[in-house]
Amino acid sequence: MTLPIARDVATLRATIAGWRDAGQSVALVPTMGALHAGHLALLARGRELADRVVTSIFVNPTQFAPTEDLARYPRDEAGDVAALVAAGCDLLYAPGPEAIYPPGFCTAILPGGPALGLEAAFRPQMYGGVALVCTKLFTQCGPDLAIFGEKDWQQVQVVRRVVADLDLPLRIMTVATVREADGLAMSSRNRFLDARARAIAPALYRVLSGIAEGRAPVRAEAELLEAGFDSVDYVALRRRDLSPGGEVVLGAARLGAVRLIDAVPVSAGERG
Repeated sequence: MTLPIARDVATLRATIAGWRDAGQSVALVPTMGALHAGHLALLARGRELADRVVTSIFVNPTQFAPTEDLARYPRDEAGDVAALVAAGCDLLYAPGPEAIYPPGFCTAILPGGPALGLEAAFRPQMYGGVALVCTKLFTQCGPDLAIFGEKDWQQVQVVRRVVADLDLPLRIMTVATVREADGLAMSSRNRFLDARARAIAPALYRVLSGIAEGRAPVRAEAELLEAGFDSVDYVALRRRDLSPGGEVVLGAARLGAVRLIDAVPVSAGERG
């Protein structure tokens, strides 16, 4: 099987128009590439919910600060294409920067609500960039639904808010975080962990899981530092919409140059 690849909006829309003419529904899986089993779980869910699945790969520059790892972010289109073929993807949308941000592009989105605090306190540029690129992808592709992973919990809430506020005609769906055998949430950046850091990394999930199971979060930062993390950005209990509460535990911590995030839903019956 050869995977069709669209590099520009016209090709993307022409392909999808043919599916629409046949009465088929479309799911979009937005990614930045370097695909792993977590991404493929999103694609599998898309195949359950829609007739056709488009996976986009675009490393979005507007969500990276100048000091962050845009140039270093892992890229492996050949490996990604092989994985998508095996997973039954119908179309890869892999636009160049000019297809998303053409010359003269000067529009921005300034999200509020769920885009404030937590990640935004440490990456203030991120959610404006996420809101912008997702809006572009949604309007270019016109899917019935888009699918995201729950590890990026705050991102999902931001995207849902943007879709609701801008009246974009699609549903946002989520898939539970796919984890390694030791609990580490799968992430494209995990490949940057050396052997020592990889051994430490699962402690983030263990600490967040302990809080989700009812342990007080007061020692969470100390426990992560004792486990070997270099610094802890936050550990927080929130409601699912990110208002104060106890429905999901979110955390971010650093191991050398690698920043890990995770989110663990509180088990039913815990914390009332």
